[in-house]
Amino acid sequence: MSNDARNVDILEHIIKYCDEIYKTIEYFGNSFEIFKANSIYRNAVSMCILQIGELSGHLSDSFKEMHNGVPWKNIKGMRNFIAHKYGDISISTVWEAVSDDVPKLRDYCNSILRKYRVLEQPALEEKNGR
Repeated sequence: MSNDARNVDILEHIIKYCDEIYKTIEYFGNSFEIFKANSIYRNAVSMCILQIGELSGHLSDSFKEMHNGVPWKNIKGMRNFIAHKYGDISISTVWEAVSDDVPKLRDYCNSILRKYRVLEQPALEEKNGR
């Protein structure tokens, strides 16, 4: 798998976890008070954030440098904090990430994927003899 293909695959998985967070919010409700009171809600969202951070660490350095519209290092840092200091994490910090950062990350990843798909189209047409 080429580096570009690997990065695209990782972005698709990041978007999948962003979508899981949206589904979790729909299921439990878009309320900080509910989030604060429900450990199942917090755990489900935190697991998705952890996975997003883990995946972001597997993007190539050149990809992250070229697509620096989100703080990849901070995303990985949030993963590390959740994984290693979960009991110390601020519930409001996680909620802020879910409310503000995850939608921005999802939109940013989708915009990158759209660009890659546009660039991929002529190569596929050429490969298929069109």
